[in-house]
Amino acid sequence: MENTPYALRRTSDLGLDEAVGAVIRALAGNGFGVLTTIDVAATLRARLGVDVPGYVILGACNPTLAHRGLDAEPDLGVLLPCNVVVREEAGGTVISAMDPVAALSLAGNPALEPLAAEARVLIERSLASLDDAPA
Repeated sequence: MENTPYALRRTSDLGLDEAVGAVIRALAGNGFGVLTTIDVAATLRARLGVDVPGYVILGACNPTLAHRGLDAEPDLGVLLPCNVVVREEAGGTVISAMDPVAALSLAGNPALEPLAAEARVLIERSLASLDDAPA
């Protein structure tokens, strides 16, 4: 699956719950913790009475990178945490992670470029490690 201008993407044969767990473990292995978990499908069902395929947003944060970014750009928090979406699609799941290079470029601060590149490598590594995730 191809990346978009703002997201790093991949697919998995895992079911939604298994994929969410695998993504959380993969992110943790690369220094990210999940600060928030938003079950969008459950929210839409509860608030609007509509059923949509499973859709979970994970708010991931690497504290070391976040601290460095906030030192360079105090308002950077509006672009944090790095959102990772795990959503059901026919035959499996799609995992999409915010591309830190695209997101942090919005700040227009060249000091953030190396940080964004480092964060992207860690997220790409996390997504790639899903190939080894137990089903």
